[in-house]
Amino acid sequence: MAAEIGGQIAVVGGGSWGTAFATMLAERHGDVSLWVREPDVCATILSDRENRVFLPGVKVPEGVRPTTDLARSLAGRGIVVLAVPSQYLRDVAGRCAPHIASGAAVVSLVKGLEIGTLLRMTEVLSQVLPASRDRLAVLSGPTFAGEVALGMPAGATVASEDPTVAATLQAAFSGKRFRVYAGTDVTGIEIGGALKNVMAIAAGMSDGLGFGHNARALLVSRGLAEISRLGVCLGADPQTFYGLSGLGDLVLTCTGDLSRNRTVGVRIGKGERIADILAGMQMVAEGVMTANAAVDLSRRTGVAMPISEQVHLILQEGKNVRAAVTELLSRALRKEKD
Repeated sequence: MAAEIGGQIAVVGGGSWGTAFATMLAERHGDVSLWVREPDVCATILSDRENRVFLPGVKVPEGVRPTTDLARSLAGRGIVVLAVPSQYLRDVAGRCAPHIASGAAVVSLVKGLEIGTLLRMTEVLSQVLPASRDRLAVLSGPTFAGEVALGMPAGATVASEDPTVAATLQAAFSGKRFRVYAGTDVTGIEIGGALKNVMAIAAGMSDGLGFGHNARALLVSRGLAEISRLGVCLGADPQTFYGLSGLGDLVLTCTGDLSRNRTVGVRIGKGERIADILAGMQMVAEGVMTANAAVDLSRRTGVAMPISEQVHLILQEGKNVRAAVTELLSRALRKEKD
C-alpha cells in the first residue's frame, strides 16, 4: 500500500487550518496545491502571499499554489488533505471525487460529526469516495493554525485502519517542528477531535461567568470522561483519549485564547446571544453544531453526556447559562469512574 501513495500534496480548503497546513508542508515538499473557495481570498494569497481573511499576518510561501479550480488543484496529487467545515465535507468531497488520482490517500483534518446522520468524517468520506476507502485517514491533535503556520513546535496523530497508510502519511507530514505519530484508532481520534469543541464551549462559559480555574479544570476532566465513555461505546481504544488527539487537544481548546469554541463560550457566559456571536464570525466554531449531534448520539447509544446536553440546551433552547453551568457543577454525587 505504501508504494501506491506518494507524489505531491493537495490541500482542499483555504480557511485558517488549510492554509496553515499547506504552509507547513511547503517548507518540506516545496509544491503544495491549495484549493480556495473564495476568489478574493485566492487572489490575495497569489498577489500578497497572505490569507488576510482567515490567517492574517502569516506569510504564505511561494511553494503553496492557490487556485479556485478544484480539478486543477487535485490533478496528479498523491495525497489529498481535506480541511473544510464538517457540514460541508460531504458536498466538497463529492466534488473532489472525479478528480482524485487513482491510488491517492485522502486525509481528513475535519473535526465534527455530520448533522442528521451522526457520521464521523471518515465515515462520510467512505460513502462519498468509495474508491478511496482503503486509503482514508484522519489527522488530529493540539494545533492552533497560526502557530503551525509560523513554524512553532506542534504535534498530531495520523490514523488509518491500514497501518501502512498511516506510516506513509506520518513520514509525509512530519517536519522539523511538526511531529506526527501514527495510529489505527480512527474512531477514537475522530470522536476526541469532534467533542473537544463542545467541551471548550462549556469551559468558556464557565470562564465567562467568572467561575475560576478550579471550575474549568473540573469541566475539562469530566469532559474527558464524557468523551471517553462515548468513544469506547463506539469501539475506540480508551488509551487514545489520553494522547494528542484526546487530552492534548482538549486541554488546548478549553484553555487557549486562540480557541474559537472557547471564545464563543466566554461570550455566552458574559451574556451575549449565540445568534449575535455567530453573525459576527467569519470562521466556523465547530462545537456549536457538534453539540446537537453529540446529544443525538448520546440518546442513540444510551451514553450519558451531561456536559454536551447542557451546552445544547443553552445554544439551541436558550437555557440560562448560569443555571446550566451551576446544574452541571451540582449534579448528584457519584464515583469518579462512573
